[in-house]
Amino acid sequence: MNQKYFKMQHNVCNVPTRTFKFRLDPNSDQQYKLQNNLAVCRWVYNKFVESAKNGFVSRNDCNYFLTELKQSESWLYEYHSKMLQMVSTQIDGAQKANLEKAKKGYKTGPLKFARYSEYRTFTYNQSGFEIKDGFLHLSKIGRIKIIQHREIPENAKIKQVIVTKSKSGKWFACVTMDISEPFVNIPKISFSRAVGIDMGIRSFAYDSDGYSTPNPLNLKKMLKPLARIQRKISRRKKGSNNRLKAILHMQKIHEKIANKRNDFQHKLSAQYAKNNDVVIVEDLKIPNMAKNHKLARSIMDSSWGAFLQKLEYKCKMFVKVPARNTTIDCSRCANRVPKNLAVRIHKCDKCGLVMDRDYNASINILNKGLNIFDKSPQATISVPQELRELTPVEIKIGQGSRKPICFSCG
Repeated sequence: MNQKYFKMQHNVCNVPTRTFKFRLDPNSDQQYKLQNNLAVCRWVYNKFVESAKNGFVSRNDCNYFLTELKQSESWLYEYHSKMLQMVSTQIDGAQKANLEKAKKGYKTGPLKFARYSEYRTFTYNQSGFEIKDGFLHLSKIGRIKIIQHREIPENAKIKQVIVTKSKSGKWFACVTMDISEPFVNIPKISFSRAVGIDMGIRSFAYDSDGYSTPNPLNLKKMLKPLARIQRKISRRKKGSNNRLKAILHMQKIHEKIANKRNDFQHKLSAQYAKNNDVVIVEDLKIPNMAKNHKLARSIMDSSWGAFLQKLEYKCKMFVKVPARNTTIDCSRCANRVPKNLAVRIHKCDKCGLVMDRDYNASINILNKGLNIFDKSPQATISVPQELRELTPVEIKIGQGSRKPICFSCG
């Protein structure tokens, strides 16, 4: 296998990790304690940012600084120590992300102080938590009612709990756990159950089986309520309670839009993952596509990147192929038929094929994915985390001599 053209992702550890997100239902006293923990973590974070102004500060340096900070500020001992130590991990990750961006040519500056409204997460790692009888126990906070919409596996070992406050004021707990039993029965992959998917604005997904899924465009449907509440915010006096109430209303509308988008994408991605073994998509350069100001809002509203991410971890095998010429190539004779965005029908003047342009593109995407070893394009193949041992199966793709499939002519 040529490593130049294929990027394989392997799971070093045989024990899979799962993260469940549960809704919390704290009372008024618990809400105060949770908010107070956020404020303390934000204060410590800003102290670390201030110490990192002169240069890179490692995680160990932050922990030493935290020990000195506790000696001068004795009230910090009232809060869970692991929670405060995870702030140093957050700072270390932010600094490394800045360095990686700088290496790629992006302009980066020093870390910024966290504002009150921006800091909404704190973490309990390794200790200080317990989930039992419908309650989440957090050290220094108490027992909080947790809405468990799914059961935690009996063999699961909880590693950490991340408590998050949404912009609309809801509290959630992301529970990360290790499942002690590794996956034994690795499912077999059949390349006869492969599908190519073309992403678009009018049709969110048009696959090579001929099924088209309309784009819900959730943001577009809520533009009028958003414009109304934004006008209401602009009329309110800055700093007033009425303005804060209007902002909260706007944030609830945005949260509703995001929930609808996630629900749609999860259902559609689960359907493709269930009905197909191999899912082949285009390697889209979404930031470049969003530079088209006439289509930018619809492209970002579609959120193709989030959908592809869901497909990647749900499917047995996920393949990305270059998007070049998938729209203009004829899926029957490979003749190139140039067309602009207004032309929705593919008409080949060489072989006479007439079909929807998105359907034609999805077939081309499928054919590219099935012939990746013969033509050696720059494709990216990955399998979900629990199926990383499937590398030998992926190597067998090149041993077959499967011909391109054209669903239009059989």
